[in-house]
Amino acid sequence: MAKEFSEKLDVPEALTFDDVLLRPKESTVEPDESDMTTRVSANVKLNVPVLSAAMDTVTESGMAIAMARHGGLGVMHRNMDIDAMVAEIERVKRADELIIRDVVTASPDQTVREVDEMMEQEGVSGAPVVNDEGEVLGIISGTDIRPYLEVGDRDEVREAMTDEVITAPEDVEPREALELMYEHKIERVPLVDDQNRLMGLMTMAGILQRREFDNAARDENGHLRVGVAVGPFEAERASAADEAGADVLFIDCAHAHNQAVIESAREIKAEIDADIVVGNIGTREAARDVVDFADGVKVGIGPGSICTTRVVTGAGMPQITAVSQVADVASQHDVPVIADGGIRYSGDAIKAVAAGADAVMLGSYFAGTDEAPGRVITMQGKKYKQYRGMGSVGAMKSGGGERYMKDEQDDEDLVPEGVEAATPYKGTVESELRQLVGGMQSGMGYVGAGTIPEFKERSEFVRVSSAGQQESHPHDVVITDEAPNYSPDGN
Repeated sequence: MAKEFSEKLDVPEALTFDDVLLRPKESTVEPDESDMTTRVSANVKLNVPVLSAAMDTVTESGMAIAMARHGGLGVMHRNMDIDAMVAEIERVKRADELIIRDVVTASPDQTVREVDEMMEQEGVSGAPVVNDEGEVLGIISGTDIRPYLEVGDRDEVREAMTDEVITAPEDVEPREALELMYEHKIERVPLVDDQNRLMGLMTMAGILQRREFDNAARDENGHLRVGVAVGPFEAERASAADEAGADVLFIDCAHAHNQAVIESAREIKAEIDADIVVGNIGTREAARDVVDFADGVKVGIGPGSICTTRVVTGAGMPQITAVSQVADVASQHDVPVIADGGIRYSGDAIKAVAAGADAVMLGSYFAGTDEAPGRVITMQGKKYKQYRGMGSVGAMKSGGGERYMKDEQDDEDLVPEGVEAATPYKGTVESELRQLVGGMQSGMGYVGAGTIPEFKERSEFVRVSSAGQQESHPHDVVITDEAPNYSPDGN
């Protein structure tokens, strides 16, 4: 027995971000020309290898829309009921919609007041007027029903609408539709079939917005990509998310190397069309057990800034070693790897890719942005946003306990693996992504790699001593002007 216990002390070493640096190499690569295209699952590609975490103070539809518009992916949390989740998914899918299919229409027999109230309720400034067969008869907008035009509230829409309607065929190119709108000084064009029946609506704002976000992550129909977290035993939620149009479902569990979790994930995978990412895991043994069916794997056992798993349970794996072990297995099966947690700087993110990750997931990095759902608070004259771990008491009480394999319990019986905190307010997701991705591209430039696959092949690590870690940060000075991409404490 004594021998067996002593063997436990012969332990391997595991490394995290501060323990290593990328070895610089000869380069002909201009950093801003580096191609950041990657995969996060078998069938989902991104133009930026960054995901926002599935946390209730990080990602809902606002964050998911912003992430997708700028090439990444937002993964929405599961501390909401199924109906709310479906509504959030649909909100993402409708954003930047080039052709609006669910068009708000008016009937020629309605009154002006009824249509005015309807447009205000639906949040639109105009509506095509159609008959019972769906044929376009005219169009009515706010300018058609202003009091100075002497149109009464009780007048029928047919008396107030513009009946000379400019329409376009359903297969019109966006450029042609935009030229049509400029020519006729209109903001929207109804799309019709050869029977003049309404098939959709194209707006100037939609076309210009599509042009603005030309690097966006979109599906085959041009809709923004979105990921959704579901519990390992939530088949009903997974099915609803799939039907609502989610591109990737993330089996959301703190310790996915659990046979019940794995079998349930297999069953969910067999029933849905969306890609499945399984996580979190942190060892090559775990990877071997899921790569035969998973479309992607997520790595991270306790590295998050608000996660206390390692100190509460004594279990975990430093992130660089965890990513490299999982990637050793996943790469042999062409399964993408997502590094989740522990990333404070852009340099950490690109180190995760060098260790084998195809993309990185961040929570606290984005929690302080405008698009995050956490509330803004002020402390000592500075703005912060609420941020909590999904293993915190508050999140577990809101429904997140299953992620940690905990059933609903009384408050005093909860064993949390996270804390509730505040993170500095940062501004927009766009500005944070710009700094993050720019730093990652610079790291690729130092290694001389123009693509992520090439970077993985060329990159090498060197070990860093505690003195080297200290040397890596600004030292022997007092910082007088803050940089947008650096803070001594990582915020």
